[in-house]
Amino acid sequence: MYNIKTLNKISPLGLKLFEEGKYFVSDSAENPDAILVRSYVMHDMELPESLKAVARAGAGVNNIPIDRCSEKGIVVFNTPGANANAVKELVIAGLLLSSRKIIQAIEWAKTLIGQGSEVPKLIEKGKSAFVGPEIKGKKLGVIGLGAIGVMVANAARALGMEVEGFDPYISIDSAWGLSRSVKKASDFKSLLENCDYITLHVPLTDETRNMMNAEKFELMKKGTRLLNFSRGELVNTEDLKKALEDGTIETYVTDFPNEELLKLDKVIAIPHLGASTPESEENCAVMAATQLKDFLENGNITNSVNFPDCEMARSSNYRVTISHMNIPNMVGQISTILAKAHINILNMNNRSKGNMAYTIIDAEKEIDEDIINKLENIDGVLRVRLL
Repeated sequence: MYNIKTLNKISPLGLKLFEEGKYFVSDSAENPDAILVRSYVMHDMELPESLKAVARAGAGVNNIPIDRCSEKGIVVFNTPGANANAVKELVIAGLLLSSRKIIQAIEWAKTLIGQGSEVPKLIEKGKSAFVGPEIKGKKLGVIGLGAIGVMVANAARALGMEVEGFDPYISIDSAWGLSRSVKKASDFKSLLENCDYITLHVPLTDETRNMMNAEKFELMKKGTRLLNFSRGELVNTEDLKKALEDGTIETYVTDFPNEELLKLDKVIAIPHLGASTPESEENCAVMAATQLKDFLENGNITNSVNFPDCEMARSSNYRVTISHMNIPNMVGQISTILAKAHINILNMNNRSKGNMAYTIIDAEKEIDEDIINKLENIDGVLRVRLL
């Protein structure tokens, strides 16, 4: 039986995929084989020796100690795309809110309570303060064309916007899903210079932290509207304040406000609602559970942030998986140990991702504990599992 520990409330639609009798799922599970998590911060958590995988029911993994997991051969999964539609819908709402001063108008209208029959006249007199442009015909720059960025770009085109996208690392799947009418920006600089609206859809890394700063704001048109539904740290707050003050940024819409931003009039601060839909939570839970099951039962990896995707259909009842460092002659050492034990390899898949690598082997006959020990003793091997 596999033990699954939940660190947050997980949608029952995902949990019901773990068959009773084969899996024990609980927030009190001891010696867990896997952890299911949403927003719980794991950085100060001790990682038990039994732990083989962590699945984040969502895309961001900043709450998970990736490096420590990698050192122990623990595979960390996320669920890219599962909440993409929910975020896309909120981004489109953000585009409209940034243009039409809807929130400010609603707040002003409520101040008229108590004016009785004078309200209609006051409404007509005061509405001119909230004039804002339509988005149709305006140019939107989409930075990052993953699952969410592609959906946003396509939806904006359907609403009549001109759309430019920029992503030097766009995947084949994303490219296939992108509308042909979305133009490719020649470079990052030209996108910043030419667009009326800019929306960010990139992960937070050392490279992207503070990517929107004074240097980038200087390239933009006066009155640009900036949207950030990815991570707050992508935008330098102090530089943004200056850009808001001098009119470079007309409105900043973010799903990741901090206290400084909450004080600013031209900031629309949304309290991290991007994935806050029942559909999104269900999709993430189902995707996370499905990936965990396939890994625990078959050793297959899909959507890992620290190990390569590596899948192989079963060709025997004797499967071994090896998490290891991506170093020369690793596969040679593994196959030599099996050959000396007179074990024939029926099928094998080896993949790498940065410093990490993963190997799946289907053997012709049973692999005993002695062979497992020899595999574990190879320098650079992190974890060996017999399935």
